Amino acid sequence: MAKGHRSQIKRERNAQKDIRPSAKLSYARISVQKACFVLDAIRGKDVNTALAILDYNPRYASGVVKKLLESAIANAEYKHSQDPTKYPNPENLYVAECFANKGPTMKRVKPRAQGRAYRIEKRMSHITVVLDAK
Repeated sequence: MAKGHRSQIKRERNAQKDIRPSAKLSYARISVQKACFVLDAIRGKDVNTALAILDYNPRYASGVVKKLLESAIANAEYKHSQDPTKYPNPENLYVAECFANKGPTMKRVKPRAQGRAYRIEKRMSHITVVLDAK
């Protein structure tokens, strides 16, 4: 069991929180594997280059990730306007981390020949984009 009072434990946990601007999309209707193809293309790039890559990427996931990246940029601008000393300037941001975690799977049944039923799995993912300043 953890030592200390509940409020002290919460205080310590909040002190370790990541203050980098980020955005998270939960329950995206795309599989992790398909989302990772797009996320690998923008990891480590500055935000303007990443947006340009996502504009011309033909995959479905690129539209979803582009919207998420724009949300992370807006979060960075908002946090910078609140406290300019603590948060990075939105002009010199880059994609520090981006990853997709597995979400729940919807299970469906497809009827097949001779009375059989095949299972179809519609996968979901939780996509996260974290920005940082150079």
